[in-house]
Amino acid sequence: MVAVLNEVEAPMSLEPAESRVVLREVSWETYERLLADLEDCSAPRLTYDRGDLEIMSPTAKHEAINEALKLMLSALGEEWNVEVYGLGSTTFKRKLFKRGFEPDSCFYLKHASRIRGKDRIDLAVDPPPELVVEVEITSPAIKKLPIFAKLGVPEVWRYDGSRTTVHLLKGEVYVQQERSRALPRLTGEIITTFLNESRTLDRLTWLRKIRKWARPSKQSK
Repeated sequence: MVAVLNEVEAPMSLEPAESRVVLREVSWETYERLLADLEDCSAPRLTYDRGDLEIMSPTAKHEAINEALKLMLSALGEEWNVEVYGLGSTTFKRKLFKRGFEPDSCFYLKHASRIRGKDRIDLAVDPPPELVVEVEITSPAIKKLPIFAKLGVPEVWRYDGSRTTVHLLKGEVYVQQERSRALPRLTGEIITTFLNESRTLDRLTWLRKIRKWARPSKQSK
């Protein structure tokens, strides 16, 4: 069974893992000035939707999960011989739509060769990231899925502190699915297990476990 998500999003835990502030009636020009002022900063992260601006500052817990996810995808890409080209919290925006976002993490796979080496991404000519990951342990002040959909992001993973959900773009809305399209061996349940284990296992043991899981079993040879 699948669930269609658009304006209504799943409730999140109230655990304070991010600090969020939202400002109203912010002009596009002000948004771009803030982006320029914060260009060399990894935080805070800005989300803009037609005048509404969310400023999010992550905590250690938030960033630990985000870093674990990036390490997991890097390891899986190596094991499966798939390029998973990460661009972190790069700014993606389109003035035409008056929307912009800075993801916790984002990745290019099939389109990696089109993006590699570019200093800036222009969504008017460049493809959006094929996978966006959001760690949302507290509820975002601005609903992000409609922004991602408008800018054409085909897949979004959301981790709420205990569970990962996979959302695939179907037309103009996201449909929650069990399995990733970008990396079909991964399900929301598997991603959740690895991310939760990253909080208790030492990093080397954890990565070895991921790599062992990713390799073909001897019985299949």
